[in-house]
Amino acid sequence: MNAPAAVPPKQRKPDWIRVKAPVSEGYHKTRRLMRDLNLATVCEEAACPNIGECWTKKHATVMILGDTCTRACAFCNVKTGMPRAVDPLEPEHVAVAAAELGLEHIVVTSVDRDDLPDGGASQFVKVIQALRRNTPGTTIEILTPDFRNKSEAAVEAIIEAGPDVYNHNLETVPRLYPTIRPGARYYASLRLLESVKRKAPHIFTKSGVMVGLGEQRLEVHQVMDDMRSAGIDFLTMGQYLQPTPRHAKVEEFVTPKAFDAYAAIARAKGFLLVAASPLTRSSYHAGDDFKKMQAARVAQLERSNG
Repeated sequence: MNAPAAVPPKQRKPDWIRVKAPVSEGYHKTRRLMRDLNLATVCEEAACPNIGECWTKKHATVMILGDTCTRACAFCNVKTGMPRAVDPLEPEHVAVAAAELGLEHIVVTSVDRDDLPDGGASQFVKVIQALRRNTPGTTIEILTPDFRNKSEAAVEAIIEAGPDVYNHNLETVPRLYPTIRPGARYYASLRLLESVKRKAPHIFTKSGVMVGLGEQRLEVHQVMDDMRSAGIDFLTMGQYLQPTPRHAKVEEFVTPKAFDAYAAIARAKGFLLVAASPLTRSSYHAGDDFKKMQAARVAQLERSNG
């Protein structure tokens, strides 16, 4: 008989990457609200390390279009399979959650829905519209998939709905796409963000990358240059953490000092805002960062008007 496959030893995380388990009452209230409204969150599905901190402050990133993705990226903990039918009540439920939590700023993301004719873009539109009707004071940040082969029409529809921030993550350097993000194409993602900025210059654009997957420093610098060429305003950088032994392994735990160096280079390249640290994630401190972006844009315009 064949011996059972050996389980690889669990990697020990450095001190700077460890977080406390969530136990606060605020965390449990946020969790109950999401369950009552039948909403998924990327905080839970992607096993975000900041969930305790964010949910204690009633900051949750809603994940629309269900909890099942049609792709299987090597870094992502969201389950893969055939998704359920789109919930027609989901947009109103998102708006109710924003009102109940008293959100000044909400982040809405989704799974990939390659099974849908528009990739799910119309559901983003309906969510934005529901939020505008029910919580008009809430600023809206969306984090979309790449809408593979449907991006032009999808982007136009979403832009028309008028989010305040359009985020789409490049995730890693082009060389690693075949193994880390095999269902996507680096330059297609870059063109999507470039298209948003070209069609709607007033909408802030944002993108993020993970480090620790085996990328080289100069490759990361090139991604920064590509982002700036596409007019991306805000760069987020965080440490990749392996969700399960089945996922891509961590090749390196990047030190806080190295993150600071990346951030300094990114600022020198002209991003309006940069967030780079081991625990940075796309929607971490998103509301505060939105206000910083607004202030940075005002300062930039004042300098150009001289």
